[in-house]
Amino acid sequence: MLSLMSQPTESRSQRAARRAGEFPPAPEPLPRPVLDSHTHLDITVSEVGVPGAGDAADPVTAAIDVATAVGVDRLVQVGVDVESSRWGADVADRHPAVLATVALHPNEAPRLADLDAALREIESLAARDRVRGVGETGMDFFRTGDDGRAAQEESFRAHIAIAKRYAKTLVIHDRDAHADVLRILDDEGAPDTVVMHCFSGDAQFAAECVRRGYLLSFAGTVTFASAGSLREAAALTPLDQILVETDAPYLTPMPYRGRPNASYLIPLTVRALADATGADLDDLCAAISTTGERAFGPWH
Repeated sequence: MLSLMSQPTESRSQRAARRAGEFPPAPEPLPRPVLDSHTHLDITVSEVGVPGAGDAADPVTAAIDVATAVGVDRLVQVGVDVESSRWGADVADRHPAVLATVALHPNEAPRLADLDAALREIESLAARDRVRGVGETGMDFFRTGDDGRAAQEESFRAHIAIAKRYAKTLVIHDRDAHADVLRILDDEGAPDTVVMHCFSGDAQFAAECVRRGYLLSFAGTVTFASAGSLREAAALTPLDQILVETDAPYLTPMPYRGRPNASYLIPLTVRALADATGADLDDLCAAISTTGERAFGPWH
């Protein structure tokens, strides 16, 4: 997630108005089902709504149904603070198509009056069965200045420990902090499974992550005209280390950049990845599905 934890420069209602607009039309369904490895259903539902939901009694069910219709039949709901993490864990308990991750976002950590208490809450949630990951955690030097980096690092190291203690996948938020993220992971010793959420590095950084066995999750940014370096990174990543995500409601893929994002738009990103990697679309979908089950599953 890129902007939820930024210092507010506009009100919540202003943000909602800025993101307002019609959801894009549904893309052509994928030949095989895949997952959305990183979404924020709570933010999407509260600030943007759900495509085609109207007055649906359960907007989460509506979001799942719309995504399933185009071949996106599993979702990972990602927490960014205690409240959203608890919400996600509860939703995962109610919906077989949803699994959850829990964490304090890197930009949240420096703002907490009692970081230790919040981390205890996250650890308690991490023990739940349908919570399959710890994240998004990591380092963000874009939104947080020098004065907040010590708290970010303390929080990141604590999340790594929680992930290892409960054998959960670690989901990394890394913004302008590639070297420090790798340094801390190397220092602490990474869990068995690490996902680089919304991968944002170049081919060199991708090679370092691949060498360490990390999974690279590509978002709608890989479809942007300016994202040649991301496509180069995708091209050198083995198919069994690729995941795909929305980071919804953010990062809507082309040609709908700027409009609301949701899991049903994943096929646009998958097709862009097939072009970038030269992979057969059917093979890529199968690989993404298998890797998602390895990282988070099983869902059912």
